[in-house]
Amino acid sequence: MKILVVGSGAREHAIVHSLAHEAPGNGPHELHAAPGNPGIGELARLHPVDALDGAAVAALALEVGAELVVVGPEAPLVAGVANAVRAHGIPVFGPSADAARLEGSKAFAKDVMATAGVPTAMAHVCSTTDQVGDALDAFGPPYVVKDDGLAAGKGVVVTDVRLDAMRHAQECFANPDRGGDPRVVIEEYLDGPEVSLFCISDGETVVPLAPAQDFKRAFDGDAGPNTGGMGAYSPLPWAPEGLVDEVVERVAQPTIDEMRARGIPFVGVLYVGLALTSRGTRVVEFNARFGDPETQVVLSRLASPLSVLLLAAATGRLADLPPLRWRDEAAVTVVVASGGYPASPQTGGPVTGVRDAEDLPGVHVLHAGTASDGEGGLVSAGGRVLSVVGVGADLREARRVAYSGVDRVVLPGGHHRTDIAEKAAAGGTVGGAL
Repeated sequence: MKILVVGSGAREHAIVHSLAHEAPGNGPHELHAAPGNPGIGELARLHPVDALDGAAVAALALEVGAELVVVGPEAPLVAGVANAVRAHGIPVFGPSADAARLEGSKAFAKDVMATAGVPTAMAHVCSTTDQVGDALDAFGPPYVVKDDGLAAGKGVVVTDVRLDAMRHAQECFANPDRGGDPRVVIEEYLDGPEVSLFCISDGETVVPLAPAQDFKRAFDGDAGPNTGGMGAYSPLPWAPEGLVDEVVERVAQPTIDEMRARGIPFVGVLYVGLALTSRGTRVVEFNARFGDPETQVVLSRLASPLSVLLLAAATGRLADLPPLRWRDEAAVTVVVASGGYPASPQTGGPVTGVRDAEDLPGVHVLHAGTASDGEGGLVSAGGRVLSVVGVGADLREARRVAYSGVDRVVLPGGHHRTDIAEKAAAGGTVGGAL
């Protein structure tokens, strides 16, 4: 199959890696990526096309004869890239711009959840600082303040300090990208560990993947500011039995049904961010695409062909698929970040040791923010630079393998967390995404 993957991060590299290493019946896929990154370029042909330009992506899909287009990041989805490709009759894995509002607007997502009866945090949508102040006082600390629009995983502040909560809200209001209707969402704080569950949908049927947990804070012990994610692991040996079935029944399927009832069928990944609170399972947020870095571990454990799953979703045939197959192994990914990340990432530094890391059994390295130095070497080109993935018989072994790979990577000034999956591997229950 000829497949075009849109995007340039570690999530897209994980998708391409899975597509390249599955065993399709008719030989390997012909893989293309726009614009991709140096790591993706080792597995797919790269095309210098702006991922946000729907017309250009559609033209590229026609040019290469794509039989499936996979739109990875949230920004192109919200911008309508899937619409532009779908208009040419090409199967697309990724929601329309209207459906992607489940991520593009937290206020819209809350409205959908309320109508569908989905359990989630109580919230106030605010458009003035006075409204924010009233909402903060109504909920009390810890304060949860979310930018209503896209913020690359860094639009949320959770703090016990009211002044910091107000400051974040004011920064969201002042963001020029929000246009004339800036809003923030103030939520009640949800206690308990967080879980990420990807639910594949063709607009009607829902197929869940394996749950994972990511680590949002920058430093060990869940200290420091929120990031786009510093690591993840799967499976979750501490998760309650029946959790996936519960989430499909109470969250994912009602949401997909409500979107269809509104005339906005959702085709792609409904990322369900959950908190397992003392009062039951609650939705923290929806995303309209695979999460990063959870994709890196979830797809490492998927034994069923990813291409078959994505094409079935894109063509409305998920109900025809046999149950997904999963490897028994565990997977852990550790993000290697640039110095200064997330506040002010330092880019342009040399990145070495990737080949050495991948020489280790059970290790593969996914590029997130890298570029070529023009002489065959790599330099950092973003805040999160690499995701080092370790696969092992259990979480303890997967951690060991992943960190052995991290130890071989050299990024001057870079940093990473040393405690990804540590508590879970030791048999504990963790809280951890925020």
